[in-house]
Amino acid sequence: MARYVDGYVIPIKKKNISKYKKMASLGCKVWMEHGALDYYECLGDDMKQAWGGIPFPKLCKLKADEAVVFAFIVYKSKAHRNAVNKKVHSDPRMHPDNFSGSMPFDMKRFTMAGCKVIVHRSR
Repeated sequence: MARYVDGYVIPIKKKNISKYKKMASLGCKVWMEHGALDYYECLGDDMKQAWGGIPFPKLCKLKADEAVVFAFIVYKSKAHRNAVNKKVHSDPRMHPDNFSGSMPFDMKRFTMAGCKVIVHRSR
């Protein structure tokens, strides 16, 4: 079965990680209730890979007081993603007023993309 993924890379102040985790936990609940197949929120840990490529900290221009979240949501297809996201974005639990204060990350440095899965294997 084909899959579609929304992927996110989010630089975040370390002091805001617990606030973000609370927000992400609600997001997980809402996305899964509306039909997402999988939902992941991952906090960068081993960020100094020696085998090549641009490390996330450099790519994201992380400051000393920041960490990076790598997140992704899995769907059956792009059409399924669009249907799920329509429901999520109209869900009253996702209204910005439900999140006390400002976003726990800088929306100007937040990035996301919808991606076609080209290789996939599960156990």
